[in-house]
Amino acid sequence: MNPIGVAVLGMGNVGAEVVRILQENATDLEARVGAPLELRGVAVRDVSRSRGVDPALLTDDPLELVQRDDVDLVVELIGGIELPRKLIRTALDAGKSVVSANKALLADYTGELAAAAADAGVDLYFEASVAGAIPVIRPLMQSLAGDVVNRVAGIVNGTTNFILSAMDETGANYMDVLTEAGRLGYAEADPTADVEGYDAAAKAAILASIAFHSRVTASDVYREGITAITAQDLQSAKQLGCTIKLLSICERIVDAEGAQQVSARVYPALVPLEHPLATVNGAFNAVVVEAENAGRLMFYGQGAGGAPTASAVLGDLVMAARNRVYGGRGPLESTYASLPAAPIGKVPTRYYVSMQVADRPGVLSAVANEFSRRDVSISTVRQEGGGGLTDGPDGARLVVVTHRAPDAALSETVAALKELDVVLNVASVLRLEGTNE
Repeated sequence: MNPIGVAVLGMGNVGAEVVRILQENATDLEARVGAPLELRGVAVRDVSRSRGVDPALLTDDPLELVQRDDVDLVVELIGGIELPRKLIRTALDAGKSVVSANKALLADYTGELAAAAADAGVDLYFEASVAGAIPVIRPLMQSLAGDVVNRVAGIVNGTTNFILSAMDETGANYMDVLTEAGRLGYAEADPTADVEGYDAAAKAAILASIAFHSRVTASDVYREGITAITAQDLQSAKQLGCTIKLLSICERIVDAEGAQQVSARVYPALVPLEHPLATVNGAFNAVVVEAENAGRLMFYGQGAGGAPTASAVLGDLVMAARNRVYGGRGPLESTYASLPAAPIGKVPTRYYVSMQVADRPGVLSAVANEFSRRDVSISTVRQEGGGGLTDGPDGARLVVVTHRAPDAALSETVAALKELDVVLNVASVLRLEGTNE
């Protein structure tokens, strides 16, 4: 068979590993594809830098590379939005299949790009956009295509999981662990996308779109980060038999009339220690899928890094190349359900509320009354740091854990607590996931 020409856009950690694997494993890849995969060029910003690849393959003009007649497949690994969007559209419109790891782009433009791929009769693959080496997208699109998925929840950001795991293990505060994460290479110089939940939200949008056959974008995802989590929160979580993880949750919500919506949300949450996600530590990722017939499935592994992510990219590349050799097509975008996005206020959740309260009679009654007024049932109440509400000159630390209730009711309750004169400070508000109460 004629060789399949491959263009790689970007040669950072992932791009360098993709190029290495293409060259070192050329014989095996040819046998798996049915034709040789030949690297036609690599687009980089600075062609003068030594990159361990034939300098003749390097170019600083990615658009010209994409448009070359000898390029059949394009691998986009440059990141950002507008430039890769233009390059991918150019490739698709020219009849070239595309493999991308760009979660920020795909979270908002999968619909546009998938339509362009369908019109051109080519493939758009993006397994590497979520959870690195872990196969999640293909199982949702293919293995579970005959099932009904009700929930996808996971840890999909290695930086935040490393930080929370280290805080839990050492008792250190957030800023100290963030500094250490940067030193070790787990956190970027500007960690905002990770620690504020933007990265996880983009991945949640992609997962929700696939799992529920509906178009979900990053703007539909409710998002909170981990910057407010304290060592005391993690200690309190331990006392409740939990740990704290930044979760991406995609869930099918059904109201009393049977109408369905999609909830996509990202926030730090208490997770019971017996839940499988509680044991996922360090920079590892895991995704738990709950389907009506398959039950609970868990996917676990390296969620980031050059070689693990390149593994997912090469998997997509082999699939796209096979389809080109044998005339097949990958699965198309499925949005037939068109379920609307549920606002966070309608999502049933549980709350953990930690507050500093005054040292005087009637405090518990006043606090409990605010929950009762909004039909929020209290599961547990505990005073921490002493034997009674007279502990310390600044009152006592009171922790309340609720049963499930609409998030809006819980949020209104917290706002009301902050107005009570007996509540000196609402220190932490976290949700509790992984239980059925």
